[in-house]
Amino acid sequence: MSEKINDHTPMTHKQIVAVMFGLMTGLLLAALDQSIVSTALKTITVDLGGLNHYTWVVTAYLLTSTASTPLYGKISDLYGRRQVFQFAIIVFLIGSFASGIAHNMTQLIAFRALQGLGAGGLMSLTFVIIGDVVSPRERGRYQGYFGAVWGLATVAGPLLGGFFSDHNKVLGITGWRWIFYLNLPLGIIALVITSAVLHIPKVRREHKIDYLGAFLLIVAVSALLMGISVYAPENGWLTTKTLIWIGAGLLLFAIFIWNQAKATEPILPLRLFKNHTFNITSLLGFLVGAAMFGAIVMLPLYFQLVKHNSATLSGLKLLPLMFGIVSMSIFSGKWITKHGKYKMFPVIGMVLMTAALLLMVTLSETTPYWHIVIFAAMLGMGLGFCLQNLVIALQNSLDVKDMGVGTALNTFWRSIGGTLGVAIFGSIYASKLTAYIGSGVKHLAATNPAALAGATPQAFAQLKNNPAVMKAFTPELQATVIHSYVQSFHVIFYAAAPVTAIGFLVALALKATPLKTGAQHAQAMKEAAGEAIG
Repeated sequence: MSEKINDHTPMTHKQIVAVMFGLMTGLLLAALDQSIVSTALKTITVDLGGLNHYTWVVTAYLLTSTASTPLYGKISDLYGRRQVFQFAIIVFLIGSFASGIAHNMTQLIAFRALQGLGAGGLMSLTFVIIGDVVSPRERGRYQGYFGAVWGLATVAGPLLGGFFSDHNKVLGITGWRWIFYLNLPLGIIALVITSAVLHIPKVRREHKIDYLGAFLLIVAVSALLMGISVYAPENGWLTTKTLIWIGAGLLLFAIFIWNQAKATEPILPLRLFKNHTFNITSLLGFLVGAAMFGAIVMLPLYFQLVKHNSATLSGLKLLPLMFGIVSMSIFSGKWITKHGKYKMFPVIGMVLMTAALLLMVTLSETTPYWHIVIFAAMLGMGLGFCLQNLVIALQNSLDVKDMGVGTALNTFWRSIGGTLGVAIFGSIYASKLTAYIGSGVKHLAATNPAALAGATPQAFAQLKNNPAVMKAFTPELQATVIHSYVQSFHVIFYAAAPVTAIGFLVALALKATPLKTGAQHAQAMKEAAGEAIG
């Protein structure tokens, strides 16, 4: 089975920029929706009810976007990039519109799951398509654009979520619904641009879809994420329910791997694990995801709980982090294009991230903001050195026929690492906060009992995420609670630093393989096309 193969002549710079703009718009959609909803959750639950199910608004999106990521990569290898990418955009837009008109929490959770199904394709196929369009050697000059998208989404997500949730009505429509409607014009722009300029040669291969493998992967990832992101934070990591879900996920994943060894057209070709660079970049992606999401979640919490900043101001204070990501993505990309060397950047990036996390242990109630600017910028610089450069190293090592699934799996491991990082660091934070507040209150009860006036068990139970209850506390008790917040954040940063330190050791093992040039890349694409129709 085959269809006409288009010309494999490399695109001009102008054509590439046009394609990049469409891809960046699609990526921005998915990246924004990872963070924009969180700051509006309280407003949404008040409007729709269902407070006991509010975490599922985020979890449903996370489950479907993560579980579908490897599938999009494989399907695009079989059917072509543009069609599958545009399918992902359409699914995302349908989910966004439906989420905006949801009348209750059940509907919103279901529509967010649909939205996540589209987001899985947007996040993975963006980088797959870049791998088709631009050679590894020349890709660096364009990667800063995508670093800018991630940085923008990191800051703009909480900002926009806070803005729309703070306004009861915007243009006659309930404020929080604009969080979803905002996606519609951006998605339409992405569809128009990709239809007009994304003309990647289509290579249709003989294929047989591994439906059983796809089902096993989705169920395995869903069970694992349910245990990690839902039941572990709610019930504890060693409870029966948590262990059953995580155990079931691991067992199903083992069955999935066994199935892949026998499949004619596996979703996850096991030959990829013979690729040294694939293994190293997958592990690094996992570690970067864990440290990145753990730290990025904790910094805004520090601003809100310790410095008493609003959600909007907390988002603005993350601008140095965005600056670090964007500036070092651009710098390292241009360096790689000029010199063809990339290994040093993930190594330096891990060092910077580790140093930044250790410096954040010095944060206190009185730390001046300019200190935090330095720490956040260092963390962003480390991320800027790692995120896109790992993808360049990976794609340089892959055969064209595995470009889609290999690149998508890198995104998948980073998402799994981020989910695990947020869950583990969140659990550590909650347990340590309870312990520190308990010891602080015990000390006050022994030395200054009057300071506990106005405090109730119910108020203490809400302190983890709602500092407003402290208004009824005495100044002495407020100071004790705030210091407990600070101590809990210290533990998180201490816990995250070894993760990036291990990442440094892993990055040292990365092989510095010469990057393919434009001519070599075009030749590889032609050979892959010839193999497909031969």
